[in-house]
Amino acid sequence: MTPATVPHPDRRMARGKGRLPWLLLGTLLMLGGCAGGLPPPPAVRLPPDAVEGAGDPTRGAILSTAYAFGTPSSLAGRPAEAARAVANYEYLTVEIPTGPRWVGFSPLVGVELRRGLAEIRNVVGIAPGAPPQAVVDALYAAARALRAGDAAAARQILAPPLFPAGGEAMLARLANLPRLPQASFAASLAANELNRQDQQGGRSGIWPGF
Repeated sequence: MTPATVPHPDRRMARGKGRLPWLLLGTLLMLGGCAGGLPPPPAVRLPPDAVEGAGDPTRGAILSTAYAFGTPSSLAGRPAEAARAVANYEYLTVEIPTGPRWVGFSPLVGVELRRGLAEIRNVVGIAPGAPPQAVVDALYAAARALRAGDAAAARQILAPPLFPAGGEAMLARLANLPRLPQASFAASLAANELNRQDQQGGRSGIWPGF
């Protein structure tokens, strides 16, 4: 009986190397196909009055949100400021993971922000499926009304379906926000990443033309 011919080890390695690029290409195509099936993230913008003067609104939102949720006593009895803080957090949850300015941030920032958002929405009383832009717009509008002394208008703005509990309950919750540990951690993480980029001379949160 003629013994079976066993390919030389070098030949087997060469064949394996020849197939490797095609295997990698197939994997990339499958991943690309999966990613292509996902809906694009919603675009979210802050209103013009999110920051005073010519400051950078996103950079300001990162720093102010970290302070607000890190020191909840600063929001006690101040529903207008709490509404702005929650709106800024909503915005950052979309902007930081998807905005081209923040590609240098650790991916953990986006993950932690999303976890914190679930915590905030549950405590404040925002509908789980509410569109982020609608939430941002409503909270800023309510904050403007409160600053103008028109609490009745603020209650009308903070109404279902975005805010199922209604305006009266929303104002009470915003005036008495408890400590939100996950949101505080995520906001602090975002601020730390911004500071890290500043120290490394990276984007530092500001790009010309933005």
